[in-house]
Amino acid sequence: MDTLTLVAVIAVVSVVVLALATTALLRRRPRKAALPPLTEPTVERVDVPSGDVKVLTPEAPEAPEAPEAPEAELERPEPVAGRLARLRTRLAGQRSLGRGLLGLLSRDTLDEETWEEVEDTLLTADVGVGPTQELVERLRTRLTAGGDAHALLREELVTLVGPDLDRSLQTQGGDGRPAVVLVVGVNGTGKTTSVGKLARVLVADGRSVLLGAADTFRAAAADQLQTWGERVGAPVVRGPEGGDPASVAFDAVKQGADGGYDVVLVDTAGRLQNKVGLMDELGKVKRVVEKQGPVDEVLLVLDATTGQNGLVQARVFAEAVDVTGIVLTKLDGTAKGGIVVAVQRELGVPVKLVGLGEGADDLAPFDPEVFVDALLGD
Repeated sequence: MDTLTLVAVIAVVSVVVLALATTALLRRRPRKAALPPLTEPTVERVDVPSGDVKVLTPEAPEAPEAPEAPEAELERPEPVAGRLARLRTRLAGQRSLGRGLLGLLSRDTLDEETWEEVEDTLLTADVGVGPTQELVERLRTRLTAGGDAHALLREELVTLVGPDLDRSLQTQGGDGRPAVVLVVGVNGTGKTTSVGKLARVLVADGRSVLLGAADTFRAAAADQLQTWGERVGAPVVRGPEGGDPASVAFDAVKQGADGGYDVVLVDTAGRLQNKVGLMDELGKVKRVVEKQGPVDEVLLVLDATTGQNGLVQARVFAEAVDVTGIVLTKLDGTAKGGIVVAVQRELGVPVKLVGLGEGADDLAPFDPEVFVDALLGD
C-alpha cells in the first residue's frame, strides 16, 4: 500500500471515531422539562360604591416631630422686703465701728483723750471731718458718764445718716411715658451689674422694664446686660460696638415709649473721672435723652471699699450730670461704712440702694435705721 492510500485510510477512521463519540455524548445529556403553556391571568372584579373610591398606596412612616425647645423659664426675683432682713447679717464687718464707739462712750470717765479716740474712730471709718465734728459735739453735749450710751449713740447716728431724706426711686413717668433712669459710674464699681440687679428690683415690684446698653465702648457690657435682662424678661436695646452711646440711649427711650414700658434703665459707659472729653459725652447722652422728655433719675454707682476716693469720683460726675441718688456697692465688704454719710454730705443727695453681696438679689433699698442697728450689732 502506498503512502497516499495509508493517509486516506487514517483520515476516514478518524472521522468515523469522532462521529461515534459525539452520538454517545448526546444520548447521555438530560432533556429540559417542558414549560407549561401560557394562560391569561384571572382578574376578579370588585364593585365599589360610587364616591367611595380610595387609592391605596404604601405610606411612608411618619418622621417623629422634633421636640419643641423649651422656653427659658423666667426667674422670679425675690421681693424687696425680704432683702432688708439680710442687711444686718451682711454688714457684720461694720460692727467694729459701732462696738468701738460704744466701748469708748461707756467708760466711767469721758475725758479729752476719750473724745479724741471717738473722733479717730469715726474718721477711720470715712465718716468725714465735718460730720465727725458735728457728731462728737452733740455727743459731748448730751452724754454724761454713766448715761445710756447705746440709746444716745443710735439716735445720733440715725440723725447723721439722714432719716428724712427722700430715698424713693422715681420710677413713675408722666403723660403715659416711661420713667427714664440713667446709671453712671466708673468702671469696676459694679455699674452694669447694678443695672441688672435694679431691673430685678423693679420686676419684683410689678414693673415692665426695658434696658438700654449705652456702654458701647466695652464689648462685654451689652452682653452682660442682655444676660441679666433675659433672666427676668427685660428686653435690651443695643447698638454696634463703639457706636454712639447717645444714639443707643435715645433709641431705648423711644422704644420704651412705643412699647408702653413702665421704666427704661440706661447703662452708660464707665468713664474715668479724669477724662474730661468722656465726661462731656456723658452730659451729651443726658441732653439727647431729654429731647424726648425729662430724665427721672440719675443714679451714681460708687464702690464703698474705695472710701474717700469715691468722693472724688462723686464730685466729677455731679458736675457732668445732675445726680439724684447713690447706689453704694460692696458695702458688705468694708468696715468703712461712714462713706454713706460722707458721700451724702458731699453731693447733697441720698444713698438710695446698697449692694450687699454678689447674689442676683443682693441689691436693697437703703434704710438708715436698719443700717445703724447693723453697725451697733442690734
